[in-house]
Amino acid sequence: METVKAPGLKWLKRAKGKVPVWVADENDVKNGYEPKTVNLQYIADQPLILKAKCDTLQADMMLWRAGYRRNPLKYDGTVRSLLDIYQLHEESPYRSLKPGTLRPYNHYLKQLTGHIGAIRLDDINGVEITRWHRLWSEDGRYLAAAAMARAVLSAAISFGIMLRTPGCPELAVILRETNKKLPQPKPRKQAATPAQIEAARRAAHLHGRPSSALAYAIVFETVLRLWDVIGQWWPMQQGGISDVLDAERDMKWFGLRWEDIDADLVLHYTPSKTEDGSGASISYSLTKAPMVMEELEHWPVERRKGPIIVSEESGLPYRAPIFAQRWTVDRKAAGLPAALWARDLRASGITEGRASNVSLDDAAKVAGHTDTSTTEQYDRAVLEAADRFADARMKRREQTANGSGNGSGNAR
Repeated sequence: METVKAPGLKWLKRAKGKVPVWVADENDVKNGYEPKTVNLQYIADQPLILKAKCDTLQADMMLWRAGYRRNPLKYDGTVRSLLDIYQLHEESPYRSLKPGTLRPYNHYLKQLTGHIGAIRLDDINGVEITRWHRLWSEDGRYLAAAAMARAVLSAAISFGIMLRTPGCPELAVILRETNKKLPQPKPRKQAATPAQIEAARRAAHLHGRPSSALAYAIVFETVLRLWDVIGQWWPMQQGGISDVLDAERDMKWFGLRWEDIDADLVLHYTPSKTEDGSGASISYSLTKAPMVMEELEHWPVERRKGPIIVSEESGLPYRAPIFAQRWTVDRKAAGLPAALWARDLRASGITEGRASNVSLDDAAKVAGHTDTSTTEQYDRAVLEAADRFADARMKRREQTANGSGNGSGNAR
């Protein structure tokens, strides 16, 4: 990544490698310019965004030099200023966003800055937000994109409230009330059947990728989130310690490992979505996950070390875009609907469970949809729920195979 060149950008040595830092001109700093430096390690793996951020910081410094003082960390009443503070403040929750979340956030932060950055917070009302919604959604065609843009704006406003930033509390109320009146994106309803999952698995094997077939089976049977099963790549300077590294990209990996499966073939895992919150863990007996058991036949015991899902091409865990490309190939080969995404496999498993008359409480435990319930902190309660969940699904498959299955359900 050191090949990225931008005004003021320097790659400084740290204990865990080199970190991109924007450094202000020494003479400007002597004359009072701030900030002196801005640590940009959180976008180290995104060269275009890294360069754009350096260009912006450099432009701010040049404006200050010309007599227009603008400290990126000093609020000036505009949306742009609020968004800058949200991204650059060391205590901002933005700095702890995980890679999968950071990418869309960066996209919409750039869009928001370009569209409404110059507008003052105290000039914004519900009518303006409604007009923006129409523009961002292209008159209702892309409701999810508009909702995400508002969510990112709301996150920046929330941090502004933490800092007692003028205008933020009032705008938070306006945005919340306006959101209630705006059309929301419809939840996804795509769900695959067991037969379709089997077709996707066969396609993956035909393409020489048993890893993909195993991933499809695990997500569908255990209803773990796809990004936990294939794992996530983090910048080397973020997150904790990992023994799975990609030196060329200066990245490290976290995700599902063979070590998360015990001697009785029970999978124990704390999803990334709950590890920083409730801490609720997932337990699922793989002996009651027929598709997983079938796939495990392709994985000798001596190969069961480290990350479970590893690319046959690179020997490393997949990057999310590459895995999505492989899914598209398998989906087309299996004749599955174009609207079916790989991440829909989790919802498909939950849907099958609910259609099998599994209680909502059991489905919630297995899916990791928890709040602060004490029961859900114990493996025994979760595993018992998982057993009932798995038993009902297998019974339904048998009934369907015998021509007697019926009913429907919804993913929660």
